[in-house]
Amino acid sequence: MSGHSKWKTIKNRKAAQDNKRGQVFTKIARQITVAAKEGGADPDSNVKLRIAIDNAKAVNMPNDNVERAISKGIGGLDGNNYEEIVYEGYGPNGVAILLEALTDNRNRTASELRHSFSKNGGNLGESGCVAWIFEKKGLLVVDKEIVNEEELMLAAIEAGAEDVEIEDEVFKVLTDPSSFLVVKKSLTDSGISFLATEVTMIPQNTVTVTPMESNRLEKLVDILEELDDIQAVYCNFEVSE
Repeated sequence: MSGHSKWKTIKNRKAAQDNKRGQVFTKIARQITVAAKEGGADPDSNVKLRIAIDNAKAVNMPNDNVERAISKGIGGLDGNNYEEIVYEGYGPNGVAILLEALTDNRNRTASELRHSFSKNGGNLGESGCVAWIFEKKGLLVVDKEIVNEEELMLAAIEAGAEDVEIEDEVFKVLTDPSSFLVVKKSLTDSGISFLATEVTMIPQNTVTVTPMESNRLEKLVDILEELDDIQAVYCNFEVSE
């Protein structure tokens, strides 16, 4: 789940995803299984697993589901050999779309994506066509009402964050992906709570679209996110006021 425009839009899409809880659980379980298979069952030494477990907690995924997914990974109980693949394409208005997938059949995934794009005014592109627009960052979103800007700035800098941005009703703390968990723990220990935390892909430039155009783009994003193999969808559009 991923930011591409104003926080309100992101928040609305996250709420919509929460309504598809079963599908969200399935996708996160796959993340956990793959992370455990690659790096072991200890989240203290396996950063990828730690982030996946945090994602599970964020959507109130039962502990039994988490433990089962870890067991599948370390015990080889999951017969599927998932691979991580990044797909790239364009939506209406030339909006860049980057997709992260975990799939056991790349031909099936590519076919589903090609169909979804073509039916909704976009097209699946070649590798490298839009990836250069995005940069991987740790993102911690803080409600403006719970913390003073100067206090957050100082705490974030001391914790090792790269930057703090102001957007609408929130502060966005940005980190290098490798220091994401360290910064998160430091700010949490300082008494700061978050509206959202994730390692995400942030666009370095954006395309401005009208509210009507954004509706078409949001429809495409929703369709892409509903595909079983797709873990995250990132876009570079902003909606004009």
